[in-house]
Amino acid sequence: MSYLTFHKSQLINLEQSLYKEILRTNRAGSYSSSSIIGCNTRKYHGLLVCPIPEFDMTRHVLLSTLDATIVQHEKEFNLGMHKYHDNRYEPKGHKYIRELDFDAIPRKVYRVGDVVLAVEEVLVQKEEQILIRYTLLEGPKDTTLKLKPFLANRSVHELTYQNLEANTKYDAVPNGIAIQLYPKLPKLSIQISKSNEFVPVPHWYKGIEYFKEEARGYDYKEDLYVPGYFEVKIKTGESIIVSASTKEQQPSKFESIFKKEVNKRIPRDSVYNNLLNSGSQFFLQKGDETTIVAGYHWYKKRLRDSLISVPSLTEALGDYELLQKVLESSAKEINDFISDKSISKIEEVDTPLWFFWTTQQCWKKSCMNDLWTKYGDLLVSIIHAFKNDRFENVCLLENGLIYASDDNQPLTWMNGMNNGKPVTPRNGTCVEVNALWYNALCLTTELAEKNKNNKLTEELKPLCDKVKQSFIDTFWNEDDQCLYDVVNGDFKDASIRPNQVFATAFNFSPLDSDQRKLVIDAIKKQLVTPKGLRTLSPSDPKYLGISIGKADIREFSIHQGAAWPWLTSFYAEGYLKLHKQGGLSHIKQLAENFGEEMTQHCIGTLSEYYDGNPPHLGKGAVSMAWNVAGVLKILKLIEKYN
Repeated sequence: MSYLTFHKSQLINLEQSLYKEILRTNRAGSYSSSSIIGCNTRKYHGLLVCPIPEFDMTRHVLLSTLDATIVQHEKEFNLGMHKYHDNRYEPKGHKYIRELDFDAIPRKVYRVGDVVLAVEEVLVQKEEQILIRYTLLEGPKDTTLKLKPFLANRSVHELTYQNLEANTKYDAVPNGIAIQLYPKLPKLSIQISKSNEFVPVPHWYKGIEYFKEEARGYDYKEDLYVPGYFEVKIKTGESIIVSASTKEQQPSKFESIFKKEVNKRIPRDSVYNNLLNSGSQFFLQKGDETTIVAGYHWYKKRLRDSLISVPSLTEALGDYELLQKVLESSAKEINDFISDKSISKIEEVDTPLWFFWTTQQCWKKSCMNDLWTKYGDLLVSIIHAFKNDRFENVCLLENGLIYASDDNQPLTWMNGMNNGKPVTPRNGTCVEVNALWYNALCLTTELAEKNKNNKLTEELKPLCDKVKQSFIDTFWNEDDQCLYDVVNGDFKDASIRPNQVFATAFNFSPLDSDQRKLVIDAIKKQLVTPKGLRTLSPSDPKYLGISIGKADIREFSIHQGAAWPWLTSFYAEGYLKLHKQGGLSHIKQLAENFGEEMTQHCIGTLSEYYDGNPPHLGKGAVSMAWNVAGVLKILKLIEKYN
């Protein structure tokens, strides 16, 4: 039995099981996801969801579900489950599940009379292919499986309905069929490792509902196409593997591929290994580019998220080569952006500055040794872009601080939008942007000195000193004994937000130890929760402690009180720098709190954010890279200070 096991009583309780999700991804950009009992509750759910090059790599749900039916003594027992109007579930396959176990891969065990069937799924790491293995653990000789594929063939952001444009013809392939419902979408090959009979019974199943989309205020009903069903005999002790792929495969190889893929997976036998398993799922390799998917189900790559996530994820995985590949891809993206003179505005003022922090986190000394050779020119070009007012919506003030303002888009990580306007605009000098700026200047000056670049050292050292003093003069809030969040002329935003935490954690901080302690104390008192740092103090009249409702309402809450786990890693770093071993018990407790989440929203991973109010429910995307990276970082910090 693994660290994560769900029993019959938990699985048949729909109020619990329908709200827990499974997610598996691969390096090709595909994923497979559903509720833990196999009933899709989101339009983003599906057995095989793939990025399509012809549609700007937007992921498309190709195979929605594969309903299995056990046929015994001429009676049929359908193990599938779909939700329809009036809260009707048909069929009710969840009542046959006896156990769901998560080890390297998820394994469900069904019992129907004297038949016991195990079902396991694995995504092939570098192919658009899922393998589903059915093993008859117990049962009579005359057991038959019927396998019915439900096809969606649409973007994850849309829904599909019965239509005349769908091409319902199929081709025979070895032990299966291949079908292409629409042009530009790939042909889906569904094949079985054993000879079988495909029975064509074309039918549209109408009005399938996804209640999580309904709760989020989106359309939530669709029709799915079933071309027919496969019928195959299965003996006791026998395993049959079904493959769904965008390429025709060789059924004779399914068993060996399945075993090889399982051996690559990290066992989920602890909180740490759960996070490690989850962290490995965010990496995406396309050609020469290696990036990080920000989160699932709807996010693609985001450079800021990649830069914050990659050091801890690759260190935990022990994959230095992977770190270098992501750094190279990130450096190219930043360089291309800065060099493109047709771009007059910057959309994320802090993101290029995170590159400096990311390189500082290199966990192999050899990385820092060749940092100047590899990225010195880029580091200097980023600094000069800010110094020389490269972008219309950003400028360097006389006091050396970065000022950014744009009424039409948010420029920092607090990027919620409502009716085309930023929810938290933060126009002016932002505390975390200038903490990043000071850290970037100091790092580049240090590297210039080490590499005997006297001209650059003479240019940057006076600016470092100026920015350090200006940071204190501008952001220190004497009344509250912490830092202002944003300063814009005479306006000083005294909202207690987590953005000030970075000034306590970075290698180069403009704050002295007494100031850092006061900032940490303010954060600990008002922002720390068991699931992350709140984005706003509960004592603030703008505070919203629960994120619920339609998208426009949710946008108001995600940065006005919701708690974000990734921020806790910077709090932990700042806290331990001050308190050393004396602070370990507090940080250990924070880390242990995240262990509870392994069995909650999405099994074995961390949600995008959590309600600021107890019980701090997970909300948003079900799995977020920088949150997983953040908790892995906390565990490494605990190890370091121990």
